[in-house]
Amino acid sequence: MVGLKPSEVPPTTAVKFLGAGTAACFADLLTFPLDTAKVRLQIQGENQAARSAQYRGVLGTILTMVRTEGPCSPYKGLVAGLQRQMSFASVRIGLYDSVKQFYTPKGSDRTLPNITRNAIINCAEMVTYDIIKEKLLNYHLLTDNFPCHFVSAFGAGFCATVVASPVDVVKTRYMNSPPGQYGSPFDCMLKMVTQEGPTAFYKGFTPSFLRLGAWNVVMFVTYEQLKRALMKVQMLRESPF
Repeated sequence: MVGLKPSEVPPTTAVKFLGAGTAACFADLLTFPLDTAKVRLQIQGENQAARSAQYRGVLGTILTMVRTEGPCSPYKGLVAGLQRQMSFASVRIGLYDSVKQFYTPKGSDRTLPNITRNAIINCAEMVTYDIIKEKLLNYHLLTDNFPCHFVSAFGAGFCATVVASPVDVVKTRYMNSPPGQYGSPFDCMLKMVTQEGPTAFYKGFTPSFLRLGAWNVVMFVTYEQLKRALMKVQMLRESPF
């Protein structure tokens, strides 16, 4: 994959759509246990009965799950996750370039004000990747290949984790709580602050970053290479020779 060179022909919408969905599924396959560990650590300490730490660290959480629930437990819910990525990531990531170009005036060197109107996660993930990659290329720090994609994806994963972690923790707590424990997500947030302090919003940050960082690296690197490979195949099929 590293050896594929940038194509002069821009990828079609179908290529980006299929490539993004496939790359996202591949990233999920490799990082799903980290996501499972992240959820377990986030809901830990939610009530008095669970205050005694059952899980310790990312690796400890995964090993405990395998020991107590079986070797397949870190992959619980994988099928649903792959279905989500194939339907959601293919649109969110695959159509990002097309939407960005649609809202960007021709000849404009800065797409930036329009891009930042996207949703929080897309700003933290997609836009950060786009900006880092653009700067690395503009300042000739790296070429459009594996190292550039890796650095850009790693930075995007870190920014996305910092921005999304508080919302993610509240969402996980609220969705996994028994009926009546929280009146609303806002009530969940207030109780977390008063009972556990503001650091509760970053519980499970390490597995969140490991998962999201690894997911972004695998997904973006695979996506970039798939786009080039698919375009190469398409060009060979359309070639008269």
